[in-house]
Amino acid sequence: MAKRAAESKKAFDLVILDLRGLFPFSDYWLICSGSSAIQTKAVAEEVLKEMEECQLRPSHLEGMEEGEWILIDYGDLMIHIFREGERLFYQLERLWHRAPLLYSEKEGLNLLEEIKD
Repeated sequence: MAKRAAESKKAFDLVILDLRGLFPFSDYWLICSGSSAIQTKAVAEEVLKEMEECQLRPSHLEGMEEGEWILIDYGDLMIHIFREGERLFYQLERLWHRAPLLYSEKEGLNLLEEIKD
């Protein structure tokens, strides 16, 4: 549902990484981009709204004021919403290259149905 919410606000270059066994604080990361701080904030607001409708509230939220890099932490799922320039600078996908890629809009990859907990 977070992915759908981000897509509904035209977030782009969506990626979902499987960090189970690699990162002690969350299992999955959704990473996406927006072309401006206004767009990243709109994406974050939509994600928060959709998750709230399912009774899910973040344990941590930061970056909403600036809109450059917004982090929404749901425990098992962390959502990183970047402005394009910041995403290129921080390159989380490169930093966590050992994490299996479950979804990549750019690469046309979708393994989300295969997730088994």
